[in-house]
Amino acid sequence: MGRVGFNFPIFLTLIHYTVAWILLAFFKSLSLLPMSPPSKTTPFSSLFSLGAVMAFASGLANTSLKHNSVGFYQMAKIAVTPTIVLAEFVLFKKTISSTKVMALAVVSLGVAIATVTDLEFNLFGALVAVAWIIPSAINKILWSNLQQQANWTALALMWKTTPFTVFFLLALMPWLDPPGVLLFKWDLTNSSAILISALLGFLLQWSGALALGATSATSHVVLGQFKTCVILLGGYVIFGSDPGFISICGAVAALGGMSVYTWLNLPGKSIDHMSNKQLPKQNVTVSKPKAEADDGGGETGVTVVSVDPLLSKTITANIV
Repeated sequence: MGRVGFNFPIFLTLIHYTVAWILLAFFKSLSLLPMSPPSKTTPFSSLFSLGAVMAFASGLANTSLKHNSVGFYQMAKIAVTPTIVLAEFVLFKKTISSTKVMALAVVSLGVAIATVTDLEFNLFGALVAVAWIIPSAINKILWSNLQQQANWTALALMWKTTPFTVFFLLALMPWLDPPGVLLFKWDLTNSSAILISALLGFLLQWSGALALGATSATSHVVLGQFKTCVILLGGYVIFGSDPGFISICGAVAALGGMSVYTWLNLPGKSIDHMSNKQLPKQNVTVSKPKAEADDGGGETGVTVVSVDPLLSKTITANIV
C-alpha cells in the first residue's frame, strides 16, 4: 500500500471487511454458508463485542504499521502472548504449566532477536501500538471461545460479526485516518492492488478463524510467529538473503521453542497427564468385625479397597 500511495489504514481495513461481507453474502445466497447455532445459545452481546473488538484489533494494527517501524510493530506483536495468558486467567481462570511458559518465553525471545532490528517510533505510533495489544488478545480469545464452546463455524461467525466491525471502522476513520481519501488516484492499477489485498485479507481472516477454532488463542499467536521465522529462514536458504547470523540464531531458537510448545500440546503429552498416569493404585485391606463375618454365611471378613488416584473412585471387593 505504501508503493501505491494509499496511506489510509482504517479505510483499507474497512474495504477488506466490506469485501469479506459481500463474499459471505454471496456464499449465503448459494446456500454455502454453514448454519449458525440457535440464537439462544449465544447472547447478542457476545457477537457485538467480538465485532467491535475485531474492528479495533485490525484497524489499530494497520495504523501501528503505518506510524512505527517493523521492529517496533513486531515487539508489540510479541507482547500479545503474555497478554493472552493473563486475560485467559482473569476471564476463565485458565492456567498453563510452567513448562509451556518457558517454551513461550523462548519463542518470544527468539522472535525478538530474529526480527527486531530497529525500534523507530513516534509518540502517536507508540500509543496506537500499546492500545492495539489488548484488543488483539481479546479478539483471539473470543474467536476461539465462541467456536469451541458455542459450536460456531468460522464462516458463520464471520457473517454475524462483520456488520458490527464495519460500523466501528466507519466510526474510527475520522479519528485515525488523514483527510484526502477521495483525492486518491483510483486508477486500474491502484484499485486492483487494493482489491487483491482485500481478497487476500478475506482468506487470511478465514484461515485464522479456522486455526483459532481448532487450537487456542495462544497457539494462534505461536503460529503467526512460526510464519515469521519461516519467511526469514526461507529467504536465507532459498533466495540467498542475509538477515545476519544473530537473526538466524534467534529464528532457530524460536523454532525450537515452538517445537517444544507443540509437543506439550499434543494429546497425552502433557506433563501433568504423564505424572498422573504414573501414579500407582493403592490396595487397602480392611478387616470386618467378626459379627459381620458370621452374618455373611461363612465369608471371611476381609475387604480389598482399590483407590484409583486418577478417577478418585473407591472400588470395594469381598474376598470369599
